[in-house]
Amino acid sequence: MAFIEFRDVSKTYSMGEVQVCAVQDMSFDIEEGEFVVVVGPSGAGKTTLLNMLGGMDTATSGSIMLDGEEVSSYDRKQLTLYRRYDIGFVFQFYNLVQNLTARENVELASQICRDPLDPAEVLKAVGLSERMNNFPGQLSGGEQQRVAIARALAKNPKVLLCDEPTGALDYRTGKAILGLLQDTCRTTGKTVVIITHNSAFASIADRIIHVREGSVASVELNEDPLAADTLQW
Repeated sequence: MAFIEFRDVSKTYSMGEVQVCAVQDMSFDIEEGEFVVVVGPSGAGKTTLLNMLGGMDTATSGSIMLDGEEVSSYDRKQLTLYRRYDIGFVFQFYNLVQNLTARENVELASQICRDPLDPAEVLKAVGLSERMNNFPGQLSGGEQQRVAIARALAKNPKVLLCDEPTGALDYRTGKAILGLLQDTCRTTGKTVVIITHNSAFASIADRIIHVREGSVASVELNEDPLAADTLQW
């Protein structure tokens, strides 16, 4: 059994009398510790996939498994605990609390978890040992995204889900953030899943899931992924 399994997963939204199928019969596997890129154009179903895997939305049909547990069968209370303990989220926009320091933002996440990592150690690991006491408004975009990554990692989650994590960053800073995510995967063994429209990211992934029109178009395994600092787009 794979660490993450999607089996014939579909998601349909009702908009009045109209049924909109965002994801249809989606199936794929992800192994533990992989650095995964889910790539496709806008409207392809990437974010719906991420929301279902992250427990923020439920599948209309099909099965979603993570670490031997059927997430797709969870009720609302179980999904809340699943999001709290098992999933770390990193979004395009950093969603930091503006009147809390970097360290306090990370401590917020660590306080709700069963087995959290030390906030100061995680901030040090993402290169912010000298910026722990700064507020978000005193940090650059790249530094704020590092705080967001540290906040997700401090939960000690099973999976790190990243939705367009470089979308609000310039090219150079975006490469640095991708490098940080890749290094985190390699050094901690965390499973990292990145959602993106940028097909260039595929070259740094262990597994590439191509999504088109709500379905998985193809899955590639990359035997020799590039280092993120060599990436160009």
